[in-house]
Amino acid sequence: MMTINIEKKKKPQSLIIDIFIWFFLIGFAIIILAPLAFMFTASLMPSSDVMRLPYPWIPKTFYWQNFWQAIRGNDGSFIYIRNIINSVIVAVSITLSTVFLAALTGYGLAKFPFKGRNVVFLLIMTTMMIPFEAIMIPLYLIVTSFGWQDSYTGLIVPFLTNAFGVFLMRQYLITFPDEVIDAARIDGASEFGIFWRIIMPNSMPAVATLAILTFRSQWDNLLWPLLVVQSEEMKTIPLYIIKFSSEKYTNEGAMMAVAVIASLPMFILFFTLSKYFLSGSAVFSSRKG
Repeated sequence: MMTINIEKKKKPQSLIIDIFIWFFLIGFAIIILAPLAFMFTASLMPSSDVMRLPYPWIPKTFYWQNFWQAIRGNDGSFIYIRNIINSVIVAVSITLSTVFLAALTGYGLAKFPFKGRNVVFLLIMTTMMIPFEAIMIPLYLIVTSFGWQDSYTGLIVPFLTNAFGVFLMRQYLITFPDEVIDAARIDGASEFGIFWRIIMPNSMPAVATLAILTFRSQWDNLLWPLLVVQSEEMKTIPLYIIKFSSEKYTNEGAMMAVAVIASLPMFILFFTLSKYFLSGSAVFSSRKG
């Protein structure tokens, strides 16, 4: 028997809509990626080429001196390396604590029925409505009273967890199968063992999403270190960028080199966890729908 495969042809209206969507997405991607392309290319050009109009998007030669100037600083102190280490310590510490505490709290609110659970969750969510600027001064006074100024403790402790992380983990875990948890309890697993060995490994999309967002927010945090830190040795990357860009002998290419170096950890983290991050976005989108 002869079978005939009939390929369905798209209607002209549908084809036009698809072409329009693709043009829109490509144009939007160009707008988003253009500043990144400028940053990377300008970091490899001398200052005279960076300021040229029209802008030459392809460097004639790779001007690596910009990166050397960015790392050593205009004064030759190499303080940028110490500032990078400070940012790594602060951002990684806050990310790990936020993921752990938010997941633990979200697990409790999602899977342990107790009186007033919804009220507790509502109170946690209420704190999301309070802008950081409103609590910044009281928080600074508390840190000062404890003697945590100009220290890792003062930079890390106020941000050990956040309400958004609790919300994210609770919403993800609320649909986690209760049968799996009950089976683990029957097998004799402790409550923390269930959380650590079952809940966390099976929550990687939410964990990766929270880790990337938390790391980015702390890596770019300028306002709080500006209040707490006084010495050059304890400054973080955003503070160094401000200082470096305002100095007299800083050229535009070196400024872009500083920005490129500061951006690399974020790119590495995102591409390392991208598969979990994208799957987490898909999961939350489907649940929202």
